[in-house]
Amino acid sequence: MTVAGVIFSNIHDDNIPELTKMRTMASIPFGCRYRLIDFALSNMVNSEIYNVGVITHYNYQSLMDHIGTGKDWDLARRTGGIRILPPFISAYTGEQKLYVTRLEALKGIVNYLQYLKDDYIVLCDCDIICNIDLSKIIDHHIKTKSNLTIAVKQTYVVGDMAADTQIIESDDEGRITDILSTPLYENGYKDINMNVCVFTRTYLLKILSDAVVHNYSNLTFDILKKNIHKERYHIYRYEGYFTKISSIMDYYDHNMDLLDFNIRNELFNVKNRPIYTKVRNSPPTRYVEGSSVMNSLIADGCIIEGTVENSILFRGVKVNKNAVIKNSILMQDTLCGDRVELNCVITDKNVVIRDGRVLSGHESLPFVIGKNSIV
Repeated sequence: MTVAGVIFSNIHDDNIPELTKMRTMASIPFGCRYRLIDFALSNMVNSEIYNVGVITHYNYQSLMDHIGTGKDWDLARRTGGIRILPPFISAYTGEQKLYVTRLEALKGIVNYLQYLKDDYIVLCDCDIICNIDLSKIIDHHIKTKSNLTIAVKQTYVVGDMAADTQIIESDDEGRITDILSTPLYENGYKDINMNVCVFTRTYLLKILSDAVVHNYSNLTFDILKKNIHKERYHIYRYEGYFTKISSIMDYYDHNMDLLDFNIRNELFNVKNRPIYTKVRNSPPTRYVEGSSVMNSLIADGCIIEGTVENSILFRGVKVNKNAVIKNSILMQDTLCGDRVELNCVITDKNVVIRDGRVLSGHESLPFVIGKNSIV
């Protein structure tokens, strides 16, 4: 039994246009030193999946720079390893256009999937943050003799939250009975689609062939819902920490969640399942006499001369004298000048905030400063 992985790097770019103007969703920085794709890649490697394809769309230079040869995830291999799958790897139609849906993306890599010899394919999005043992899902998939197994997380859904989720309904045996997309009026505990699933490879190729000849474009509506009572589709309930990033508010909130020791511990300190990322050799952070830091996560290579509270600072950030940074996320190489005051602010990479600037957002609507900006 062998397993390959496929990661969608761009599917959810439109959810955070503030941070995906110059990069993919997969390469958005997260939690001081990581990128969002690190969680999907680490989950696969920790589950002994060493043959991984990353489907790209556009703006994937940053992603390629981050992944490199894949050596930081033990994916620089003679056989298998990691492959970047650009658009149009397969000419499945006469009209060449960028994909919009997962099904169109999969049709675009059908030749790659046919080339694989693995028995099962794990599909994963890059908008999720969790540390999940994929081998348990695969074992469950084999045990239930399923064609498709979808990982779900039981979550209390209320009001508008349901509009951004996909609810999976199942019977007592875990067999999927319905898939509800954007269910506006659902409330209570529901099984939420984690955007992680396992396909039997032969079945995946079968439905892709059907999709090509019938010009289907949506995996859920055109394939899964039509076959839900004919084929064996099951769920796998995940009990650990899980969250999904669907907006800039989600991004802010889930970064701030990492200031909670219990959440950090559940995500990063799981036995035999570390979260890997690209390793950079930076000097330790320097805390100048008179500086003050409280309840914050600060990466290597920073210089702190002012005050930092309840914030997340990425590598190379400099906080000058008398600057006060609160409840903020400062990405790589942000420079905060003297007497700067920030509250609920997100800065992208290489931002310069000049002396004396006072900027503030709110926890429900953080103020975002774009990459390479000077304020």
